[in-house]
Amino acid sequence: MTIPSSGTNPPLAVAPAHPNRLVYFGTPQMAVAPLVALHEAGFDIAAVVTNPDRRRGRGSHVAPSPVKQAALERSLTVVHDPSEALDFGAELGVVVAYGQVLKRELLEKLPMVNLHFSLLPRWRGAAPVQRAILAGDSRTGVCVMAVDVGLDTGAVFACEEIPIDEEVTAAELSDQLVAIGSEMLVTTLRSGLAEPQEQVGETTYAAKLSSEDLHIDWSSTAVEINRQVRVGGAWTTFRGGRFKIVKARAIDPVEPLVAGKSVPGELVDGCVITGEGALQLLTIQPAGKGPIDFNAWRNGAQLGTVERFGEQT
Repeated sequence: MTIPSSGTNPPLAVAPAHPNRLVYFGTPQMAVAPLVALHEAGFDIAAVVTNPDRRRGRGSHVAPSPVKQAALERSLTVVHDPSEALDFGAELGVVVAYGQVLKRELLEKLPMVNLHFSLLPRWRGAAPVQRAILAGDSRTGVCVMAVDVGLDTGAVFACEEIPIDEEVTAAELSDQLVAIGSEMLVTTLRSGLAEPQEQVGETTYAAKLSSEDLHIDWSSTAVEINRQVRVGGAWTTFRGGRFKIVKARAIDPVEPLVAGKSVPGELVDGCVITGEGALQLLTIQPAGKGPIDFNAWRNGAQLGTVERFGEQT
């Protein structure tokens, strides 16, 4: 089966209703659980395509991707060139956080589905979980979608929605979505790939986060800043060095914090004044050091009467 072509391009391959022989495309840790779920469910994993080994960790030792490690532990065939996916007689490719753009020539010959961690068409792109938290979304979800040549534009086979807790971190939310998505992927492939539904709604894009996306502006509200903290990697400056906020809590400040004498970024009794409300610091990470409980750090930091985060040097 094929999707009709446009212009001179050949049509894209279309997934069969009941695929069993699969090629799995994935690289990071979050792509391990779906692979394991498909393998344990009895699907025939003909091969696993993942990014090449690279230097990882503090020791910079060359190591396989988490998906490659999981595949080898299960005696699955691993390749690094996506074009080799055509060599195994697979009926379907399954893509989860692979990390590379798949060429049209491959999609014309091997139909593929993708497990995407958002409610499409909201947050198409590389960082849907983080962008949902930064935007203050109250809900997100997981979709099993057809892979096409656009950026997460394919029609949707299945979708499940969940609420976003006000204090959940991106790592925690990712774990929730991966667990749901792994089960949904197995269920969807087992029950049969019915006619997918076109995406409906406002389209937004989840670009990969930059360092500047996580740079704290203390004139923002405490709630907005805490969203950056929950995403992971939020940073400011303190005494001329970069200073990460690992865990915090947005609060409504009490007197004397709202007496009009404090300015955004000022540290007052364990809280940082913001443009609206205050941020209670729980875990921080000074430059060149590991995470530490804020109170333990404060006890040894010899803080002055007035200290301020985010001052330009």
